[in-house]
Amino acid sequence: KQFAPQLKSAANSKDKMAKAEDLRKDISSDNKPRINFNETAFFYPQLKTDVNGTISFSFTAPESLTKWKMQALAHTSDLKSKLITEEIITQKELMIEANAPRFFRENDEMEFTAKIVNLSATDCKGTAKLLLKDALNSTADFFKLITSTKEISFSVPKNQSTVVSWKIAIPKGLQAITYNVSAACSDFSDAEENTIPVLSNKQLVTESMPFFVNGNKEKEMKFEKLISQNNASSTLQNHRLTFEFTSQPLWYAIQALPSLMELSNECSEQLFSRYYANSIAFSIINSNPKIKQVIEQWKLLSPESFNSNLQKNQELKSVLLQETPWMLDANDEQENKKRLALYFDANTMNQELKTTIQKLSGMQLPNGSWPWFNGGFEDRYMTQLIVSGLGHLNQLGISSLRFDQSAWQMLQHAINYMDERLIEDFENIKKADKDWKKNNHLSSDIIQYLYARSFFKDIKYINNSTNALAYFKEQSNVYWLKNNRYLQAMIALTANRNNDQQLAKDILKSLKENSLRNDEMGIYWKEQYEDYQWNESVIEMQALMVELFTEMKEDKTNINELRKFLLKSKQTQNWKTSRATADAVYALLLNNQNELTDESLVELQLGDEKLTKDVKAEAGTGYFKKVWNTSEIKPELGKLKIKRKGNGFSWGALHWQYLEDMNKVTAHSGQLSVVKTCFVEQKNNSFGKKLEQLNNSTVLKLGDKVVVRLTIKTDRDLDYVHVKDLRAACFEPTQVLSSYQWQNNIGFYQSTKDASTNFYFSRLNKGTYVFEYVLIATHAGKYSNGFANIQCFYTPEFNSHSEGISVEVKR
Repeated sequence: KQFAPQLKSAANSKDKMAKAEDLRKDISSDNKPRINFNETAFFYPQLKTDVNGTISFSFTAPESLTKWKMQALAHTSDLKSKLITEEIITQKELMIEANAPRFFRENDEMEFTAKIVNLSATDCKGTAKLLLKDALNSTADFFKLITSTKEISFSVPKNQSTVVSWKIAIPKGLQAITYNVSAACSDFSDAEENTIPVLSNKQLVTESMPFFVNGNKEKEMKFEKLISQNNASSTLQNHRLTFEFTSQPLWYAIQALPSLMELSNECSEQLFSRYYANSIAFSIINSNPKIKQVIEQWKLLSPESFNSNLQKNQELKSVLLQETPWMLDANDEQENKKRLALYFDANTMNQELKTTIQKLSGMQLPNGSWPWFNGGFEDRYMTQLIVSGLGHLNQLGISSLRFDQSAWQMLQHAINYMDERLIEDFENIKKADKDWKKNNHLSSDIIQYLYARSFFKDIKYINNSTNALAYFKEQSNVYWLKNNRYLQAMIALTANRNNDQQLAKDILKSLKENSLRNDEMGIYWKEQYEDYQWNESVIEMQALMVELFTEMKEDKTNINELRKFLLKSKQTQNWKTSRATADAVYALLLNNQNELTDESLVELQLGDEKLTKDVKAEAGTGYFKKVWNTSEIKPELGKLKIKRKGNGFSWGALHWQYLEDMNKVTAHSGQLSVVKTCFVEQKNNSFGKKLEQLNNSTVLKLGDKVVVRLTIKTDRDLDYVHVKDLRAACFEPTQVLSSYQWQNNIGFYQSTKDASTNFYFSRLNKGTYVFEYVLIATHAGKYSNGFANIQCFYTPEFNSHSEGISVEVKR
């Protein structure tokens, strides 16, 4: 046997001890190392019985020096049973256990330690030895890696232990090192052998410069780090430079339609969303044959057009798509493009329109309202939402609504229900409040009604509506400021359609004064709602603002700036709900459909190279990508000139990837940033415990507790963000189990790997976030501690990283 364990049980029977003694006699004299460190002692039991019915079996235990738990269940044919639980300790009289790190990293200098335990009845004196070799070339020993004495004398009293150590230096060029650590005295010996991976000290770093340009504008930009740092470091190695560009982002609105067409829930809102998407698609195809030609090109000529932006930029990602729980989300984006070409078929769309409107009409209750799900009670909000959506189709010039008799009757029935609820509200207010003329009774339901009703002024109001309408019109004039921006925009749209121009202008002026303008994000509002109420959704509010500014005939530039925020939100987030997607599509296409076929050229120049020559761009979006490899990358490629002709706007990004020593990596930040700060926890008589910040000159001690603090800043809402924090080989995390965490009002999934700790955020709202985790210094030496990298998973150009530092640990 390679390894002879000593067996102990709770009963500690003489028979078991005798068998253990027999096993000890089998120890080989050549001190063959232990190499089997399986966590489970698996075996197929072969039971043997003697003449007395005693059952015996044998197995070979893994060679870890530890305690095992064994369980056995015995039963008879008449269902009598007995559960046996025993503890087995695998140990030897003399044992050596290496305190090996999880990994080595190139250029690290460390103390490799091992513990020698003497369980024999006498004191033990001998020598301990460390051997290192290339795991991929077992014939080559690397004694030169050990910078101290290879053999160490030790003396261990009986039933005690001692620690031995060797100083080693990890060279470049190895992928894995096999260590063999042994101890021997006159009577006993032990050895352990295992393989540890060697990680490169160089890291692939990705830095990006996103950009955009408005219609009929010229822009010049410089990628300062590419220009200045490319020749500043002797250890920096260029890897890849990637330029990507989208000339017509408005096509993202079209690409979002399949997500509405395939909604699976049979609730009234999602049924209507399917009708809505098919109506838009049917109208676009019939009104503009160029769009149909583009989609046919997607289907027949450009299979790469179906790839999501994540898959187009696979080489820019920090972790592989297949290793993440969000793989299906990217696949959905890819499949949406594939299915889009199939859905833009006239017969398919026409049939889907008829089927959906029949289902929606069948769900309508006798009083004209819709429930949320079939068989439910009337839902006023859902009814008014559907009527508003039909109004959107009317505004887009999709005339099938008025020519489809069943759809038009369904709409009239719903509007009658809404009018009746308005009169009912008015009568209830007069009964409940004797000062009803002076008090505020302008609820969100009333505002939504007035907005939805304003699309269809040609449909007559039911009797007794006049007084209620006049009352709530006056309420809107007096109390519009008491409502949030979303509802204010609804009031303004209603007022404009009802020829109350002064109120509409006053509200529009207030909204413009409270808006924010950002060159990249466009025009938006600072309110960050929790999305608990229907009128608190940021995307729906932004879409409503586009509708308001368009109807109020605001400057086209301002309207494009509003649309830009919607598209940039789609670039870094999903339009999360079917309602948000429907509203965003409407806002982007409103009075804007001609831009889908705008073939205006964009002139692009990177350094001295003109990029628009001989470039095959994706049909519709105008997307293309160009890559320069190692020897082709020059500092002048960091200078970008853009000239955009025509309306709308375009965007893109320049990605620079390079290899650099970890401790020489400098911080890179932009719209998204991460700062990594390390602290050592110190005891203080006055304050109990305090944190002292680490720097390159700080010296840690074994056992020190190190607190890693990560600070994230983002200037926009982001979905699916990944943070990868690299770790020095001398540190061991205190939390090794992956789990969902909640710190400082932010939730994330934390996953610990051998060389890094990873954090996954399904959503990061605009703001600053700080969270921490704890490491323990376990090995002495000098190490590269690495840096933290952050990336928006499905928009790789939103990334940054902290700077790299070194750490030193002493005994």
